[in-house]
Parts: sequence; C-alpha cells; structure tokens
Amino acid sequence: MLADNLVTDQVAPTRNRPDPWQQALGLLFAQSDQPAGSPVSYQRCGRQDLAGVLIRIIDMPDSHTAVLSWNDATHCRYGEQQWGTAFARVAGFCAMSGRQIEPGDAIYKPRPQRPRARNADAMILADVLLTQAVVAGVAAS
Repeated sequence: MLADNLVTDQVAPTRNRPDPWQQALGLLFAQSDQPAGSPVSYQRCGRQDLAGVLIRIIDMPDSHTAVLSWNDATHCRYGEQQWGTAFARVAGFCAMSGRQIEPGDAIYKPRPQRPRARNADAMILADVLLTQAVVAGVAAS
C-alpha cells in the first residue's frame, strides 16, 4: 500500500509541487560558486586558463582582421569570431603560444560585440597569429 502511494505521488502532479524546471535550476545553482541571478564577472585570463583552449584560424580577410574558431570547453565556444589588431594595454599571455604579452605589444583581440564575449580579454601576439596563418595557408594577401 505504501509503495502504491509513492508511485502515485511521483506521477500525479499537484499544485503544491514546485516547478520541475525551477527545481533543476536550483540544484545546478546550489553547486555553483555564484548565486542565481548574480552578475557575471569577467576575469582576465592567466596562462593556466588558456591551456585547454583550441584556436583555429578560419580566414584572414586582410592584415588587420582574423576570423578565428575559439573553443574552450570550460568557458565558451565561438565558431567564427572576428579579431582585430590592437596594441596591448595590459600585461597578459598569448592565447596561442603562452608567451608573455607586455603593454604596447602588437596583438589581435576579439572585436567588441553584444553581449560581451566571454573571451573579450584574450590576446594573441600578432607575430604568432600571422606565422600560424602562413602555416595554415590562410594568410592575408
């Protein structure tokens, strides 16, 4: 008799039950280090954060623009993301080579977009990207 009630309770929806979707979200957020609805903070990538990132050069329409595929299983994936040339404003690490980047170094960085890209603070040294583009056969002409 008790087993019958359990089965009935599990199947029969009632008005007092929480929404299953809200329950699932609650369980996910309980495991998260941020409470539900909290603003997302964007942190600068350190060298260790870039270890699992897969970057592929898709196209270089000109010497100031690169179209990259960025795949980071822990943060984001962009199939065709536009990157442009700039000079580094802050120190960091090259997402392709892991080399140190100093303020003033020639870099490529993601073009601004809305919503803000999760990898918006990433940088690639210009000489590294251009060398890889030649190797991949997609260098701008």
